[in-house]
Amino acid sequence: MNTARLLFLGMFVVGVLTTPAFSQVQPLTVERIWGSEEFDTDLVSVRWASDGRSYTETEENDDLTDLYQVDVATGERVLLVRGSDLVPPGTRTPIDIEEYEFSPDRSKLLIFTNSIRVWRRNTKGEYYIWDINARRLTPISAGSGYQQYAKFSPDGRLVGFVRDHNIFVTDIATGSETQLTTDGNDNIINGASDWVYEEELGLRDAFRFSPDGRRIAFWRIDQTVIKPFYMIDETELYPELVPVRYPKAGEQNSEVRIGVVDITVGRTTWMNLGEEEDIYVAEVGFAGSADEIWLTRLNRHQNRLDLMLANVLTGESRVIMADADEAWVDAHTPTWIDGGRQYVYRSDRDGYSQLFLFDRDGALVRKLTTEEWDVLNVVGVDDEDDVVYFTAAADGPLQRPLYRVGLNGSGLHRVSVDPGTHSVTFDPTFEHYIDTYSRAWIPPVRTLRTAGGALVRTISSHEVLQDQLQSLGLRPPEFIKIPIEGGEELNALLIKPPDFDPSRRHPLLMYVYGGPGSQTVTDSWGGARYLWHQMLAQQGYLVASVDNRGTGARGARFKKMTYLNLGRYESADQIAAARYFGALPYVDESRIGIWGWSYGGYMSSLSMLKGGDVFRAAISVAPVTDWRLYDTIYTERYMRTPQENPGGYREGAPLNYAGNLQGKLLLVHGTGDDNVHSQQTLQLVEALEEANKQFDMRLYPNKTHSIAGEVTRVNLYTLLTSWLEENLYGQGSIGHQIP
Repeated sequence: MNTARLLFLGMFVVGVLTTPAFSQVQPLTVERIWGSEEFDTDLVSVRWASDGRSYTETEENDDLTDLYQVDVATGERVLLVRGSDLVPPGTRTPIDIEEYEFSPDRSKLLIFTNSIRVWRRNTKGEYYIWDINARRLTPISAGSGYQQYAKFSPDGRLVGFVRDHNIFVTDIATGSETQLTTDGNDNIINGASDWVYEEELGLRDAFRFSPDGRRIAFWRIDQTVIKPFYMIDETELYPELVPVRYPKAGEQNSEVRIGVVDITVGRTTWMNLGEEEDIYVAEVGFAGSADEIWLTRLNRHQNRLDLMLANVLTGESRVIMADADEAWVDAHTPTWIDGGRQYVYRSDRDGYSQLFLFDRDGALVRKLTTEEWDVLNVVGVDDEDDVVYFTAAADGPLQRPLYRVGLNGSGLHRVSVDPGTHSVTFDPTFEHYIDTYSRAWIPPVRTLRTAGGALVRTISSHEVLQDQLQSLGLRPPEFIKIPIEGGEELNALLIKPPDFDPSRRHPLLMYVYGGPGSQTVTDSWGGARYLWHQMLAQQGYLVASVDNRGTGARGARFKKMTYLNLGRYESADQIAAARYFGALPYVDESRIGIWGWSYGGYMSSLSMLKGGDVFRAAISVAPVTDWRLYDTIYTERYMRTPQENPGGYREGAPLNYAGNLQGKLLLVHGTGDDNVHSQQTLQLVEALEEANKQFDMRLYPNKTHSIAGEVTRVNLYTLLTSWLEENLYGQGSIGHQIP
């Protein structure tokens, strides 16, 4: 038996034995979880200095943000920037630091403030430069309009930014501003991304300085051919149409070009991206040379990724490495090392996500990891010690330990000791790292450690929060395995009531996400949603979650078996898991429910509609109900187009099973959801009405996919709690004695 298993069992026993009597516990409530700061974590943004000898962290002070420098060796904190000093010229009101970046020589600070939301994040706002020595605050632009993605050039002379879909640079010394692109408008986007690139490829900031600061490589995205999807704001006297350029599965995508503009003369050279026009460019960058860029090109099916090098003077390009699969490939980013002479790349081409070392010309040097588990994240490469650091599912899919291996393929070594989940940020010299660690019942603990894993000091322990959690008398989740047909086992977790009595039958609520490569069953802190599940457990529920086939950290075969058939295996697994739980002596098989959000909303509705009488109740928040209504990049990656795979689309659409509804169903959606449009829920509503089925529905006007906001979340989870009490918990005698 391994030490992680022993530690888990020990902590579980201690946690159960040392908690106060349940009758003495102040119960969790929706208001405590969602309407207060009682269970918030205090992790703040941390940035390393280039020499690795210090890092900076922010601290709130009277609604403003102060910036401190922390010495690595001593832990001494020195106030570097006082928030109250950051007063723009001609005003009396300080700005707040929302994000920041140091100039290369650390004499200046680029500050982002007064931001507004664009799709998922606040990416438009105002940028200022704070001269640390002169104690002077200056806007980066004298022009009108919000700026986006501002950054220093590598030589520190310039700040580049995007405004109104065009790229600009400001000379810091003179304050003069130069516009580098001129064709930006509502259809043409330079230096930023369209909706689908941002949502599905994670691209927002879409321009890159060359190492010498003389050029900028950038995306030019022409979304003219994309049909607008109109959301409606009906809170005004006359409804307002809100258009979103949203490419749906099988429809046309934006046209993408990659340009490199010479800042001095303003001339742009366009890179040759090949003859195939219907492509995606997932990432672009400079590696070692200012005269050559690299880029990752995906075909429309996303089953081939080409790593290319292109000459910035001529635009000539060549493919140096290809990653291909019968299903799909994930668009990983190469980690360039040795001055751009080599790169480390992650691929599951051999069945598991592993690390490979290539030369700049694309020749394979060697495979660095050869284990039958997935590498999950490349943390960094130490060029001097010839070591790559990464997290991996080396202890199984539930854990995220830190490992390292030599660039010669030898010396595989586990760095982190504690079981659980580790999120790691190394300093630029790779002498220290900051480790953010958590477990399913332990909120994040942030520590400073040496490269070898030795503890230097604890940065944030959340002792008060841990004491609060201990006082609640909660049972830690139990991790179990559920056998399914074909000999496969699914990872699951189960939360039991604090006063759990195995001689009584309990209602069971299953929480599901289930999408490709995702996981809900991990040994990591689950935040407010986890506490809400524990609140339900305090009220007498059992709460479970199951990672179905198609989820991550179990190799390519397990993850990609759902290809072309989203929903088929995942819903079958959730139904099988419900039957498994229903056969346990302490589960009331007549009171099993399921809930989920987004892909989880899709899964909860599909499982409910295909599961017969297995589920008494289901909650579906912001669900996909027909993949034809979702975006190109995500949907086609796993399903190809509706024209190519009509059967897969029909089988995977919950609205096609509306007539099968037997239990209680609650549909929830925000009408301002630009991701999964409320159209998805309304089309399922239409199908349910045509089948003469009864259901419940709640719409949140103008709320996005996250249905966010303190009051909104309290309202939402109050709804979910009361609805479950009426339709699941109350459907029988609660916790009745087993006959």
